[in-house]
Amino acid sequence: MHLFEGDQGECLKADIISTVEFNHTGELLATGDKGGRVVIFQREQESKNQPHRRGEYNVYSTFQSHEPEFDYLKSLEIEEKINKIRWLPQQNAAYFLLSTNDKTVKLWKVSERGRRPEGYNLKDDDGRIRDPSTITMLRVPVLQPMDLMVEATPRRVFSNAHTYHINSISVNSDYETYMSADDLRINLWNLEITNRSFNIVDIKPANMEELTEVITAAEFHPNQCNTFVYSSSKGTIRLCDMRAAALCDKHSKFFEEPEDPSNRSFFSEIISSISDVKFSHSGRYMMTRDYLTVKVWDLNMESRPLETYQVHDYLRSKLCSLYENDCIFDKFECVWNGSDSVIMTGSYNNFFRMFDRNTKRDVTLEASRENSKPRAILKPRKVCVGGKRRKDEISVDSLDFSKKILHSAWHPTENIIAVAATNNLYIFQDKVN
Repeated sequence: MHLFEGDQGECLKADIISTVEFNHTGELLATGDKGGRVVIFQREQESKNQPHRRGEYNVYSTFQSHEPEFDYLKSLEIEEKINKIRWLPQQNAAYFLLSTNDKTVKLWKVSERGRRPEGYNLKDDDGRIRDPSTITMLRVPVLQPMDLMVEATPRRVFSNAHTYHINSISVNSDYETYMSADDLRINLWNLEITNRSFNIVDIKPANMEELTEVITAAEFHPNQCNTFVYSSSKGTIRLCDMRAAALCDKHSKFFEEPEDPSNRSFFSEIISSISDVKFSHSGRYMMTRDYLTVKVWDLNMESRPLETYQVHDYLRSKLCSLYENDCIFDKFECVWNGSDSVIMTGSYNNFFRMFDRNTKRDVTLEASRENSKPRAILKPRKVCVGGKRRKDEISVDSLDFSKKILHSAWHPTENIIAVAATNNLYIFQDKVN
């Protein structure tokens, strides 16, 4: 494993990582931060004399994706923070990705330049226009090799379509369209058209005082281009079919787990809000994350989840203090491994949890500087509640709630994971020989 560190000591707010995403091959890994920057890491190619270096990721390109803005009509500052990054499947030598802040989605092209043209007729090699009267012969321009440059250029800017903050973007499997979701609406865009989008979901009530829920996440099905899901702050998931109607105000499936009355408390509604929803690679299942659990749903069964995994059940008794320090509103993401057999999600104290769906075994691991030496093996961690504490356990009362793993990503085919811990990015992989 290896670690990409932010500044030592006090962490700058702008350096806090806000999204992590592998591309479709896993060769590239992009992170976005609160300062509006995108950093792309590229995987090292295997060399004969250093076979163990395969799998190391090094910085490939860094660019400023979004700048802070000010909406003069509403007297609102628009943060530059990158909320989500989504890669487009690679069609040619260049890479394309979508990045979004609260209001504006941008399509970026990331390409390499290894040669430059020389021998212009009408201008000098340094770019100055030549006096036509001094040109006595015709030159044939040639391409000369130069140091490799990686350029990031904005190709499209999709703006002015969201009144509320964008929380999700998702590329459709037709690779022509994508959707962007905010608190109350979901818009469908064509990747070629920036000045027009189609509103496909609108849950805004006529009277805003009647508002009872907001959209928290949305995603397209991995291979059915007409199907998408969105989750709500009420703990429900709606599956919609765009073939049924232009405005998907009637869902075709509605997933909700009935609440156990014995567990009802003041915090029930807050902790049932879904912070992330992800289809499995196969498209048969979807996974949702709420504050305390991860649930796996079969798309053919709406009444209850297939599997429920407790992420940090020991926090159930601490909800009052977590409400007071606002941690109860943290939005944790969840990810599948390449074969849909293991799921991963984050917790506090820089812990992250993995659940094996076949063996039902689970493990808690920690992303910390102590573990960040190359080839260090991660030791499972255990949290104890009350009573006697064994020496390798950590007490629930000494957990650090300012350290949290909200964003993570899993390589599409291999056991390589990327975990964002505040301003540090950790990359762990299975033992390599």
